[in-house]
Amino acid sequence: MKTYLFDFDGTLVDSMPTYGALMLRILDENNIKYGDDILKIITPLGFIDTAKYFIGMGLDMEHSEIVALMKKYAIDAYTYDVQAKANVVETLRELKHRGCSLNVLTASPHDTLDPCLKRIGIYDIFDNVWSCNDFGTNKSDPNIYHEAARRIGVPVSDVLFLDDNLNADRTAKEAGMQVYGVYDPSSDEYTDEIKAVTDGYIYDFSELL
Repeated sequence: MKTYLFDFDGTLVDSMPTYGALMLRILDENNIKYGDDILKIITPLGFIDTAKYFIGMGLDMEHSEIVALMKKYAIDAYTYDVQAKANVVETLRELKHRGCSLNVLTASPHDTLDPCLKRIGIYDIFDNVWSCNDFGTNKSDPNIYHEAARRIGVPVSDVLFLDDNLNADRTAKEAGMQVYGVYDPSSDEYTDEIKAVTDGYIYDFSELL
């Protein structure tokens, strides 16, 4: 039985423009300047750690207030608008039919993650749907990959992790997982770097079959 661990944003769903826009909206509304690499930095962090990062950038708000604002902006978008990427639903259903273990590990909170997967019709396909919040850390921490494998009940080396983010791919690989990069327009400029640190790279989910 093959064990898969999927990222959510930019991997299963075409949400990176939405995710990026709502995060940058908070900085823009508060006149906080940021560099071109801001989305690369914050994407693997999740709401809680991104809020901490924003405070470090000079955002003068309470941590809980920032997280609440992120959730407010995100819930509507993920509940009603964000769609699955091409061939994701069909491929996941076929992998499930073949007896594979399918799991999700994402920086997104359950408030946005669960409604989106349910609306798309694939929530029940997964054995586990995890937010980084369930582990108390983020995907820049190698321990999250070891703990995910432990919870699934397989050696970390038996898990195939798929993510469109360079930092997450690199960390998962260092933690001992098999890793495939996933193409997303938001990470286009990092394609060669992702290919260099992963075991494989897909442009379309149908390539997994």
